[in-house]
Amino acid sequence: MLKSGEKLGVFIVPTGVGASVGGFAGDASCQARAFTEKSRLIVNPNVVNAGGFSGINDRMFYTEGYILDEMFRGNVGLVPSRHNKIGVVFDKAIPEEVLNIHLNTVGAVQTVYGVDVIGYEITKEDAGVEFFVDENGISTGMVKNIETVFEASKKLLARGAEALAVVCFFEDPEDDNEDYANGSGVDPVGGVEGIISHAVSKEFFVPCAHSPAFADFSISTDIVSPKAASEYITPTFLPCVLLGLNNAPKIVKEGGIRVEQIDYLVMPFNSLGSTPVFEALKRGIKIFAVKENQTVLDVNNENFFKSDRIIQVETYADCLNLI
Repeated sequence: MLKSGEKLGVFIVPTGVGASVGGFAGDASCQARAFTEKSRLIVNPNVVNAGGFSGINDRMFYTEGYILDEMFRGNVGLVPSRHNKIGVVFDKAIPEEVLNIHLNTVGAVQTVYGVDVIGYEITKEDAGVEFFVDENGISTGMVKNIETVFEASKKLLARGAEALAVVCFFEDPEDDNEDYANGSGVDPVGGVEGIISHAVSKEFFVPCAHSPAFADFSISTDIVSPKAASEYITPTFLPCVLLGLNNAPKIVKEGGIRVEQIDYLVMPFNSLGSTPVFEALKRGIKIFAVKENQTVLDVNNENFFKSDRIIQVETYADCLNLI
């Protein structure tokens, strides 16, 4: 519980595992916002990022996954912040016309929302991002040259940036990704996006989130699932990242909001094999596993933990009623 007397929850939807709620484009936003009516809420970017939109609100703490792991381990705390100075890292591989779209996007978000983007840096070399869905149906990939991203990040931090938005170039998927468009597949780029943001967070311990850039910036005229629609009506996904980072909490080694103040953790039903879950079990934090949110993983309480401290609920509404 926070010093204000409010409850503090953590609402996580892992990236790239085909979550039926939150595995697409901001489609867990409504559920997460309902929880903020009862408590303050820590969310990972995947919960609220929605391309040109964002499900974030003032009751949420937008916190990258690696930092969430470190918080649950007791290694860092979060300090509420407003109007962070944001620096943007652009991958050198991004074509000029695509870069220009992103620069116009930055200008638009600054003008409409007053987000403080202090500037950008283009990496000296191509980041070299590769992505794929593995044999288990999990989105993953690799970054051949993460050091060039670190170098550009350092320059922005030296200029006063307090948060980092990273935009790397992604080759367009070879297939049409019909399952994802229809609201039933795995986001093919989500896994490696998590790898990039984890790496930057681990290196610098500042708020960070990633947005992909694609060479094809045309807008689809096909009707797609509402769950994925926000990514099909814009050529850039950068707005949601900037809006999330705007008020993202700062990360501190001492003080701040600590793991001891967390009242509950909400996870998809069969995606429990993560540091927050392991640490919550050790620390006696209530864990809610929501059955309406299924993933391609198979780590649930029944076949893995068999713990009476993991509370299985049918829906997010049921979970909220218990809280």
